[in-house]
Formats: sequence, C-alpha cells, structure tokens
Amino acid sequence: MGPKGKTAIVTGSGKGIGEGIATEPRWPVALAILALLLLLAALPGRVRLLPWWTPYAIGIGFLLPMAAVRLTGAKPGWVRIERATMLLFALFAEGTVLTTLAYLIREMLGRPGGLSGMQLLTTSIGGWVTNVIVFSLVYWRIDRGGPEARASDAGVRPDWLFPQTGAPEEAPPDWRPTYVDYLFLGYSTATAFSPTDALPLTSRAKMLMLLESAVSLTTLVVVAARAINILGS
Repeated sequence: MGPKGKTAIVTGSGKGIGEGIATEPRWPVALAILALLLLLAALPGRVRLLPWWTPYAIGIGFLLPMAAVRLTGAKPGWVRIERATMLLFALFAEGTVLTTLAYLIREMLGRPGGLSGMQLLTTSIGGWVTNVIVFSLVYWRIDRGGPEARASDAGVRPDWLFPQTGAPEEAPPDWRPTYVDYLFLGYSTATAFSPTDALPLTSRAKMLMLLESAVSLTTLVVVAARAINILGS
C-alpha cells in the first residue's frame, strides 16, 4: 500500500509506477488486437458486409482508452471508459461475425456457386480468429471482477478454476491469471469445443463458453469445410 492508503500500480515487473488502482499490463491485449487487425487486412478476398475501414476504426478506438489507462496511472475514469469500450468492441465484433456467418450460410444454400472456395476459407479464418479474440477479452474482463480486482486481490468469486489455483504448490505464491491465460482459454474453447485446463465455475462462464463453441463449430464444420471441399474439387 502506498501513502494515503492508495495501492501502487502493478506493472509487468511488479513494481509500482505511481499511485492509483492496482492493475496489470495492457500490452498483451493490445498486441492481440493489432494481430487481429493485421490478419484481417492480409486475408485475400474476404467477404465484407461493412466498409473495409470499419474494423480498423473500431480496433483503434478500443486501443486508445487502454493507452490512456496506462499513461494516466489507471485513473478510475479511464478504467470505466476502457471497460465500456471493450464491451462495445466485443458486441460489435461478435455481432459482425454472426451476421457474416449467417450471410455465408444463406449464400451457400441459395447460391451454391456464388462464393468461391477462397472467399469462404479466408472469411471463415477471419471469423474464427475474431471469435477467439473477442471471447478472450470478455473472459479477461469479467473473471474475478476484472484485471484491477485481480491485481489488487479483491477476493471476488472466480468464474474459472485454473490449474495453478487448484495446485498452488506448482505455481508462484502470487500467481494470478493474466490476458495470456484467457487467450489460451478462448483458443482451447474454440478448438476443443469443451473446457480444457480451466473449468467454468459460474453459469455465465458456461454460457459464454457454450456460445463461443457454437460459433466456432458452425464456422469450421459448415463454412470452412465447404471451402475445403470446393478447393479440393
């Protein structure tokens, strides 16, 4: 605890950089968003239902509050703005994935030859990766009250049980999940369609994983499989 009862901000090295809310580094989150934007830009012939610049504008708009949280010492106002911006980003991105998925299925049923195999493949890859990133952000934001509550050990009930928590003798004494853990959780849920190392403990965690698995399964089994079938014929 710092002077006047305030908690020093936790950085990647665990050192305080000022006074304010205890938090965790944002650079892994920013790196994941930038990687997603670069992937969407690199995929050739991807089906776009919105102007090409829309995801990049939304992504940059999400990164700005994160930078402000870091630069201002995690002031409560910026933390709230970041939380609201992340929610809007997640809703928009996942809504776009679902809308695009519905459009692709409709086109495949109504006009079997209307979309090429490459279009289906690149669009399904973009949608699948977006699905993973979006849900990893949601998991990171809601589990144990969010990154600030986790960094300050607020004692909020966890939504997932990680193996390091179940076997504390195998983990550092001050271990807590960070974004990388939630990114792996999102990836494994979208790949295995079931819990892997982290077990859901609450109803909202189970419903979120169910939705992510359903979107991933539809993307891979319906769209990507159809794309591979066309490309292989």
